[in-house]
Order: sequence, then C-alpha cells, then structure tokens
Amino acid sequence: MTHNSAWLQRSLDSVWHPCTQMKHHPALPLVPIARAEGVWLEDFDGKRILDGISSWWVNLFGHGNPRINAAITDQLNHLEHVMLAGFTHAPAIELAEHLSRKTGGALGHAFFASDGASATEIALKMSLHAWQNQGCTDKREFVCLQGSYHGETVGALSVTDIPLFRDAYAPLVRSDHVHLAPSPDARLAEPGESAVSVANRAADALEQLFIARDGKIAAIIIEPLVQCATGMAMHDPQYLKRVRTLCNTYGVHLICDEIAVGFGRTGSFFAHEQAGIRPDLLCLSKGITGGYLPLSVVLSSETIYQAFWHDDTRRGFLHSHSYTGNPLACRAALATLDIFESDDVLNANRKLSATITQRLRCIAVHPRVRHFRNRGMIWAADVDTDMPDFNRRFFANALQRGLLMRPIGNTLYLMPPYVLTESQAEWMAEQALGALNETLANAT
Repeated sequence: MTHNSAWLQRSLDSVWHPCTQMKHHPALPLVPIARAEGVWLEDFDGKRILDGISSWWVNLFGHGNPRINAAITDQLNHLEHVMLAGFTHAPAIELAEHLSRKTGGALGHAFFASDGASATEIALKMSLHAWQNQGCTDKREFVCLQGSYHGETVGALSVTDIPLFRDAYAPLVRSDHVHLAPSPDARLAEPGESAVSVANRAADALEQLFIARDGKIAAIIIEPLVQCATGMAMHDPQYLKRVRTLCNTYGVHLICDEIAVGFGRTGSFFAHEQAGIRPDLLCLSKGITGGYLPLSVVLSSETIYQAFWHDDTRRGFLHSHSYTGNPLACRAALATLDIFESDDVLNANRKLSATITQRLRCIAVHPRVRHFRNRGMIWAADVDTDMPDFNRRFFANALQRGLLMRPIGNTLYLMPPYVLTESQAEWMAEQALGALNETLANAT
C-alpha cells in the first residue's frame, strides 16, 4: 500500500468531505496532500500538482509564503486569540483601518466573521435591521441575480439561485421575500449585441422591479463583474454603475459580495472599483488571508453603522462568532495586504494576465470551446458537450497530468495564484488542453 492509499482510506472512513457525493469516492479522485510550496501541491508519494484554482480561490501568493509564515509565527508569540466582544487587539484594529483606507474611507467599519457565507448572513441582517432601526419597517425584501451564489447557510441560500445547492433545503429557506433579477451575463447577448447592451438591458429590468416594489426592498446583493459558482458569468461594469444609481434613487442598499472576486482577482483591488462606485456593504473573505486561515469581513458605510448607534441594546447588531477577529488570521491578512503594496501586485498581475491569456489561446480556439473569457486573473470557457459527467472526467484527467482544475458543469476555469511564472503558465495551458482532448476523446 502506498502512502497515498493509506491516508486515502483513513479519510474515506472518517472525513465527510464538502461539496461532494461521498459515494463517488474513490472512483472520483481524492488526493491526500502532504505538503505545498508556491503553486505546487505534493501528495504523500511525492507527486506534484499545480494548483490551478488557488485551492478554491483562496491562495493568492503561493503556499508556504515566507512573509505570511513570518507574520503568523510572530503573532503566535504574542496573542493567539481573545474574544472581540468587550476586547480588542492590534491586528483587528490595523486590518479594519487598512481595509477602510482601501475604500477611500467610504466603508469605515469592519465587522469580522469566519467565512464567506457568514459575511453574507451579516450583510443581509445588517441591511434589514438598519432599515428597521430607521423606521422603514416595510423594507423586508431582497434582490439577487439569476444564477447567483452567496453561500450555503440558510440566509445565504435565500439569495442563491443554484438549485443544486438550494432545492434540498427548501423547507428551511425563505423565498417569499426574495426577487430574482435578470443576470447581466455577457453570454446572453443576442447576435450583434454588446456586453454593455446586455448590462443595460438587465439594469432596465431591475429598475422595473424597483418601481414595482418601491418601499419594500431592503437590499440587492451582487457578485461584481463575475458570478463565479454559476459558471464564471462575466458582465460589463456598466451594470454596476446603473445598479448604484438605481439603489440611490429607490433607497435600496447595495451589497457587493466580493468574497471570491476581491483582492485583485478581477484586475482591480476590489471588483466594484472598475465601475467607479462604492457599495453600502462589502463582503470579503477567501483571499483576504492569502489562503492561510478562515476569516471574513463585512465593511459598512457610516450611514448603516449609525443606524445601530443607540442606547437601546436591541437596536445594536447582536451577531457574533467565537473566533471573530482572530489575531492570527488578521495578521495573515495584514501580511497579504503588505505584499500587495510592496510588490506592486496589481501591475504585475496585468502583465501576468496577458501572458496567461496568450498561453491559453489553444483553449480559446478549440473547436469544442465556446465563450472563452477573461477578467483579470480569472479565465473561463464553456465546452460544447452533452457528456453528463464531463466535469468529473476532466478533473480526473487533469489530475493525472499534474494539474488541479475543477470544472463547474461544462465550464472550464482557471484562477491560479498570482505567483505563477511564465513557464508554469505555458505548462498549465498544455496540460489543460491535453486533459480536454483526452476527456472529449473518451466520451461514451
């Protein structure tokens, strides 16, 4: 028995793996990982795998990054954790201040939590409660986009429009207070129609919804520029400009879910910046700690924060997590932000993105590929196939070639760490193409 197989069996016997039909294992590869460095994962038998999806979109600057390692190690020598209710500490304060500066001070209050879904829950609750505190008790409804995904806790599922995640829990999920708005997905363009036109068409439909439910809607929640879990659906920034104006006109909070698309992933530090706007509430997680530790943050506008400022405890925001503002996670986040600034990451990423796009030309021109698209450090393409298990077969074939890719249905995507080299980008593209051809050739 290899080292891998021993760990594999122990995992199958004891670990309930996320987002997985456990019966598909071990036919669906389950890969025990012993160590990682840079863009490479390594199993217990020494095989290396290039992390083409940043370990579920979280790893920005490579595994085992020495600067993040050093920050966490230093923090271990001072304070590992203390509750944030009634206490505070330097890492949480400095991180809140730094993130506020990243918004030009427009979002000056940071509420910490543990993961992306928790951030969504917090933002929805903040919006609803803020309106109640301001006497707008009729504002109880929310809007999300078709194909939206904002997490898998019950509140987050209420604004998620992916049946695979939502349908089984219908008895738990309230849907009577949530409206679906058309997606601005550029793939929905009619012949000859531009992405800007699709964005305006979707915004026009949203305006009609705002008119029809005037005085009833608390907030709209959007993943800016890229709806990730629905298949990397990309839209033009014009949509966000229109939505911001509509929210101002009709008194609706704009929640930007940048859990996956923040921290440089779309080309700007925050995705919404490409539209020249600011949301009322901003949800952040995933890359915030460079892929090291669980942490999420909701940044709030001053107006929403002041809606809770009152002598009555019941008008405060009574939400908490045991590990809120964990010092180790906050230090990892501060180290991540320092790397952005010291290494001029956004400019470096623009050059890297152009290189990767060029290397992926072999995918873009493939006869079975549709809608090849790129936004910053995200690439996606739809494969024309009716193979029911295409994603699982491709995943297995790519792993055999030493590449981690995890298609969403028939959509291939890549979101590698920002430290990928040109030679690694070329190798990544070659293996992706090989896995695609092998998967399609073996269709039955």
